[in-house]
Amino acid sequence: MPDKKCAESEQNDCVMPVRSANPIRARSLIRDNLEKQAGCLNLIHSRMPNIKVFSGTSHPDLAQRIVDRLGIDLGKVVTKKFSNLETCVEIGESVRGEDVYIVQSGSGEINDNLMELLIMINACKIASASRVTAVIPCFPYARQDKKDKLPGSEDNEESKKLAKKNYDWKFRSRAPISAKLVANMLSVAGADHIITMDLHASQIQGFFDIPVDNLYAEPAVLKWIKENIPEWKNSIIVSPDAGGAKRVTSIADRLNVEFALIHKERKKANEVASMVLVGDVKDKIAILVDDMADTCGTIVHAADRLVEAGATKVYAILTHGIFSGPAISRINNACFEAVVVTNTIPQDGHMRDCPKIQCIDVSMMFAEAVRRTHNGESVSYLFSNVPY
Repeated sequence: MPDKKCAESEQNDCVMPVRSANPIRARSLIRDNLEKQAGCLNLIHSRMPNIKVFSGTSHPDLAQRIVDRLGIDLGKVVTKKFSNLETCVEIGESVRGEDVYIVQSGSGEINDNLMELLIMINACKIASASRVTAVIPCFPYARQDKKDKLPGSEDNEESKKLAKKNYDWKFRSRAPISAKLVANMLSVAGADHIITMDLHASQIQGFFDIPVDNLYAEPAVLKWIKENIPEWKNSIIVSPDAGGAKRVTSIADRLNVEFALIHKERKKANEVASMVLVGDVKDKIAILVDDMADTCGTIVHAADRLVEAGATKVYAILTHGIFSGPAISRINNACFEAVVVTNTIPQDGHMRDCPKIQCIDVSMMFAEAVRRTHNGESVSYLFSNVPY
């Protein structure tokens, strides 16, 4: 004798409804049942659409590594410029109903690459893509995230000229918040989701009204330290400025070593009067950790200060190695054992020019973030683990 509950379950799962003496009623029940099943199928497809990954021109190598790990092919896209330097993007395959991911880093010709990303997002969106996710390993304009910047405080020639004009702090009220502007542009272009790594300020996530997954390079950095610095247990993690204190304390805690920081004192903009080391680095391996390095003036001065304080070796580990202006020559002449960066920005040219530069591949972290996002899984695992 079959169980009553099983019989009821079989009856509910049956496509055909219970027979009715009224033929109109019977047809209505059949239609309702079919529509219900079609609705369930549509729900499944809306949650799990097919996936397409496209690459911009800023970092095709990283995009190829991501799709290789995912086991799919890179989407076809043609990017070109007209004679007046306008950007033209042509998506070479259908994206209707697809889950689209566009990989474009904020490096090289940043303004052109940003515009290319916006056009690609919009092209996919108006081609009826189900969802468009911008994978931006290095977020452009991330350093312009607040209005308290003193004009001329950056380490470049134009800023030095500005600094000589003795700008007053009152000018900060007219400084732009360009990171917020970029966030608005991405949203208006049609982006539904952002995946990035090590934002210069975590609060930039709040500039968006769409989900933002800010991945961390920290798990990959810890792995590199343990595998490439034999005496890492006798190391000390150092922040080159007070703003990175939270970052270095997290790494030091996970390695169970001490940490230190360097406080910069300026007499005027662009000139570091002194660097005060807070912490004891004598007879230890100093590991400088920062989110990015542009002209490398700060980390080179910090390395010299650490050697003066008695550090036996100095390493620098940076998430985004921009290395513009005199950066490469400064690193070549500095006392670093190695300057380690991730490949959120292309590093092949930098590594050819400077043998001290080493690269950590983080494509597996972005690939896993894409896979988990596509499957509706949590990405919090990647905040403290490196996927293998």
